[in-house]
Amino acid sequence: MMSTVRLTMAQALTRYLAAQMTEIDGQRLPIFGGVWAIFGHGNVAGLGEALWHERERLPTFRAHNEQAMAHAAIAYAKANMRRRFMAATTSIGPGATNLVTAAALAHVNRLPVLLLPGDVFANRIPDPVLQQVEAFGDGTISANDCFKPVSRYFDRITRPEQIIPALTRAMQVLTDPAECGPVTLALCQDVQAEAYDYPESFFDERLWTPRRPRADRDELKAAAEALKAAKKPLIVAGGGVLYSGASDELARFSAATGIPVCETQGGKSALPDDAALNMAAVGVTGTEAANRLAAEADLVLAVGTRLQDFTTGSWALFGAASKTIIGLNVQPFDAGKHRALPLVADAREGLAELAEAIGSWKAAESWTSNAKAGKAEWQKEAGKATAASNAALPSDAQVIGAVQRALGSEVILLHAAGGLPGELHKLWQAGTPGSYHAEYGFSCMGYEIAGGLGAKMARPDKEVVVMLGDGSYLMLNSEIATSVMLGLKLTIVLLDNRGFGCINRLQNATGGQSFNNLLKDSRHETLPEIDFVAHAASLGAIAVKAASIAELEAALAQAKANARTTVVVIDTDPLISTGAGGAWWDVAVPEVSEREQVRTARASYDKLRKHQNIGN
Repeated sequence: MMSTVRLTMAQALTRYLAAQMTEIDGQRLPIFGGVWAIFGHGNVAGLGEALWHERERLPTFRAHNEQAMAHAAIAYAKANMRRRFMAATTSIGPGATNLVTAAALAHVNRLPVLLLPGDVFANRIPDPVLQQVEAFGDGTISANDCFKPVSRYFDRITRPEQIIPALTRAMQVLTDPAECGPVTLALCQDVQAEAYDYPESFFDERLWTPRRPRADRDELKAAAEALKAAKKPLIVAGGGVLYSGASDELARFSAATGIPVCETQGGKSALPDDAALNMAAVGVTGTEAANRLAAEADLVLAVGTRLQDFTTGSWALFGAASKTIIGLNVQPFDAGKHRALPLVADAREGLAELAEAIGSWKAAESWTSNAKAGKAEWQKEAGKATAASNAALPSDAQVIGAVQRALGSEVILLHAAGGLPGELHKLWQAGTPGSYHAEYGFSCMGYEIAGGLGAKMARPDKEVVVMLGDGSYLMLNSEIATSVMLGLKLTIVLLDNRGFGCINRLQNATGGQSFNNLLKDSRHETLPEIDFVAHAASLGAIAVKAASIAELEAALAQAKANARTTVVVIDTDPLISTGAGGAWWDVAVPEVSEREQVRTARASYDKLRKHQNIGN
């Protein structure tokens, strides 16, 4: 006879989560690092009580904003290379819908997070309950249906026993290298408190280890033949290299074959910046060294990347007419993009098998030497851009140089949106795998500080440095207080250019007049004098203002010694970006305009569009 235990649905959920394990470097660890929770009437009585009982095995963390706590959970998973992850629970209504942006971010970036929003009453007796969204023509709809398009798996728990198959499926998705992404289990608030006789075996510890699919023989043969026929091959390393733990394999493959490597935003730090054949960033935010090779490459080995438009220069960068793309990816959807030869496999296993299949083949020495020479030239250009300056308003690049000099390459550098991703991608010198943490798949303003918190939770042994602009800071800064409360020190470098400087530059580049981006160009009666130092200090941080690059470096040296989160503010020039490197990006310019600048920009746009390889 099956042994059972009577629990509420919420108690069963938390007990199950606490029993799921993983193994990293020979150490057995809980796969859930904890649960972020902001309680309301939709989850405090049911799930809140259950979390209290499991608080030692499954820690609960309190945040100040639902979107931010989910960002922290997502960053935790990213910093753990998807081997460990977290859950986040909210009440119904605005608490739940505040998670939707974070769910989309995790979906785009293929990152695991378990979202547990409260939901309406399954029995419908108190309908409409507080914060309930009602659809006039569909009685089954609730606000949580917003999660369906941005979840890899969605379920609504309307009976307590449904949590058994739902959690099983949730874990399969969260740990699957190809399907990985956000899971949403909408928890009807009455059902959270309902009891059921659950099988005791459901709560046995279970170990989840990474699946590493091997390549299909025919796909491997086709890829090897294509590679051996190439004259100018190039590797594009994406985030999948890091998630697979394939950095060493990639380094061996590149060194043995002489094939240069370039990195996407997600893949940066897959190789150390000083690796001889690492050309660093590719694409719209790429280095001249990488993009020059991309324009000539007759074969592109795309490893663990979804080939987003910033990587490909909107498909105008990879210019060789007869090029071949090999899509080495664990997800078939990505492996076959743009008519690529698919090589569906784990990145580490796939590279090892491909190396064996090509034997002693090497790229032409002239191509390898050309790449190394290009890298040396780029390093000179990058050094000029990041050199210290006495300018009253330094550029983003000069601030980046100061941060690099003061804190080195071993810190975890985290950023997300605005102008910084473009500059950091090509200028930051990452030292070790995972030391460059970019959320640029969704380019979500407000991720930065919350993401830094999650990264620090994952890597408490590392200095975590967050770089962001004033626009992102004003959108979402509350988790500074959470970092202080939890004793998780961050170093936050806030670049104040008084508005959305990046989009202002794009507006100008497409012929537009500066409008509604910088504060001075927005409708106003009085321009605000925002005291970021006072604001950050009010949240519990140590906060200082640097008046120059020299003062910034000194402040960062002090921040390194500080015991709690430190915010260093510096004013920067909103109009300057690094001219070297980069590639075209398709941003549509109006065909009709009264303004000559727009008409001129449109003419240039039409010319550049002709370089797009629409056959891919």
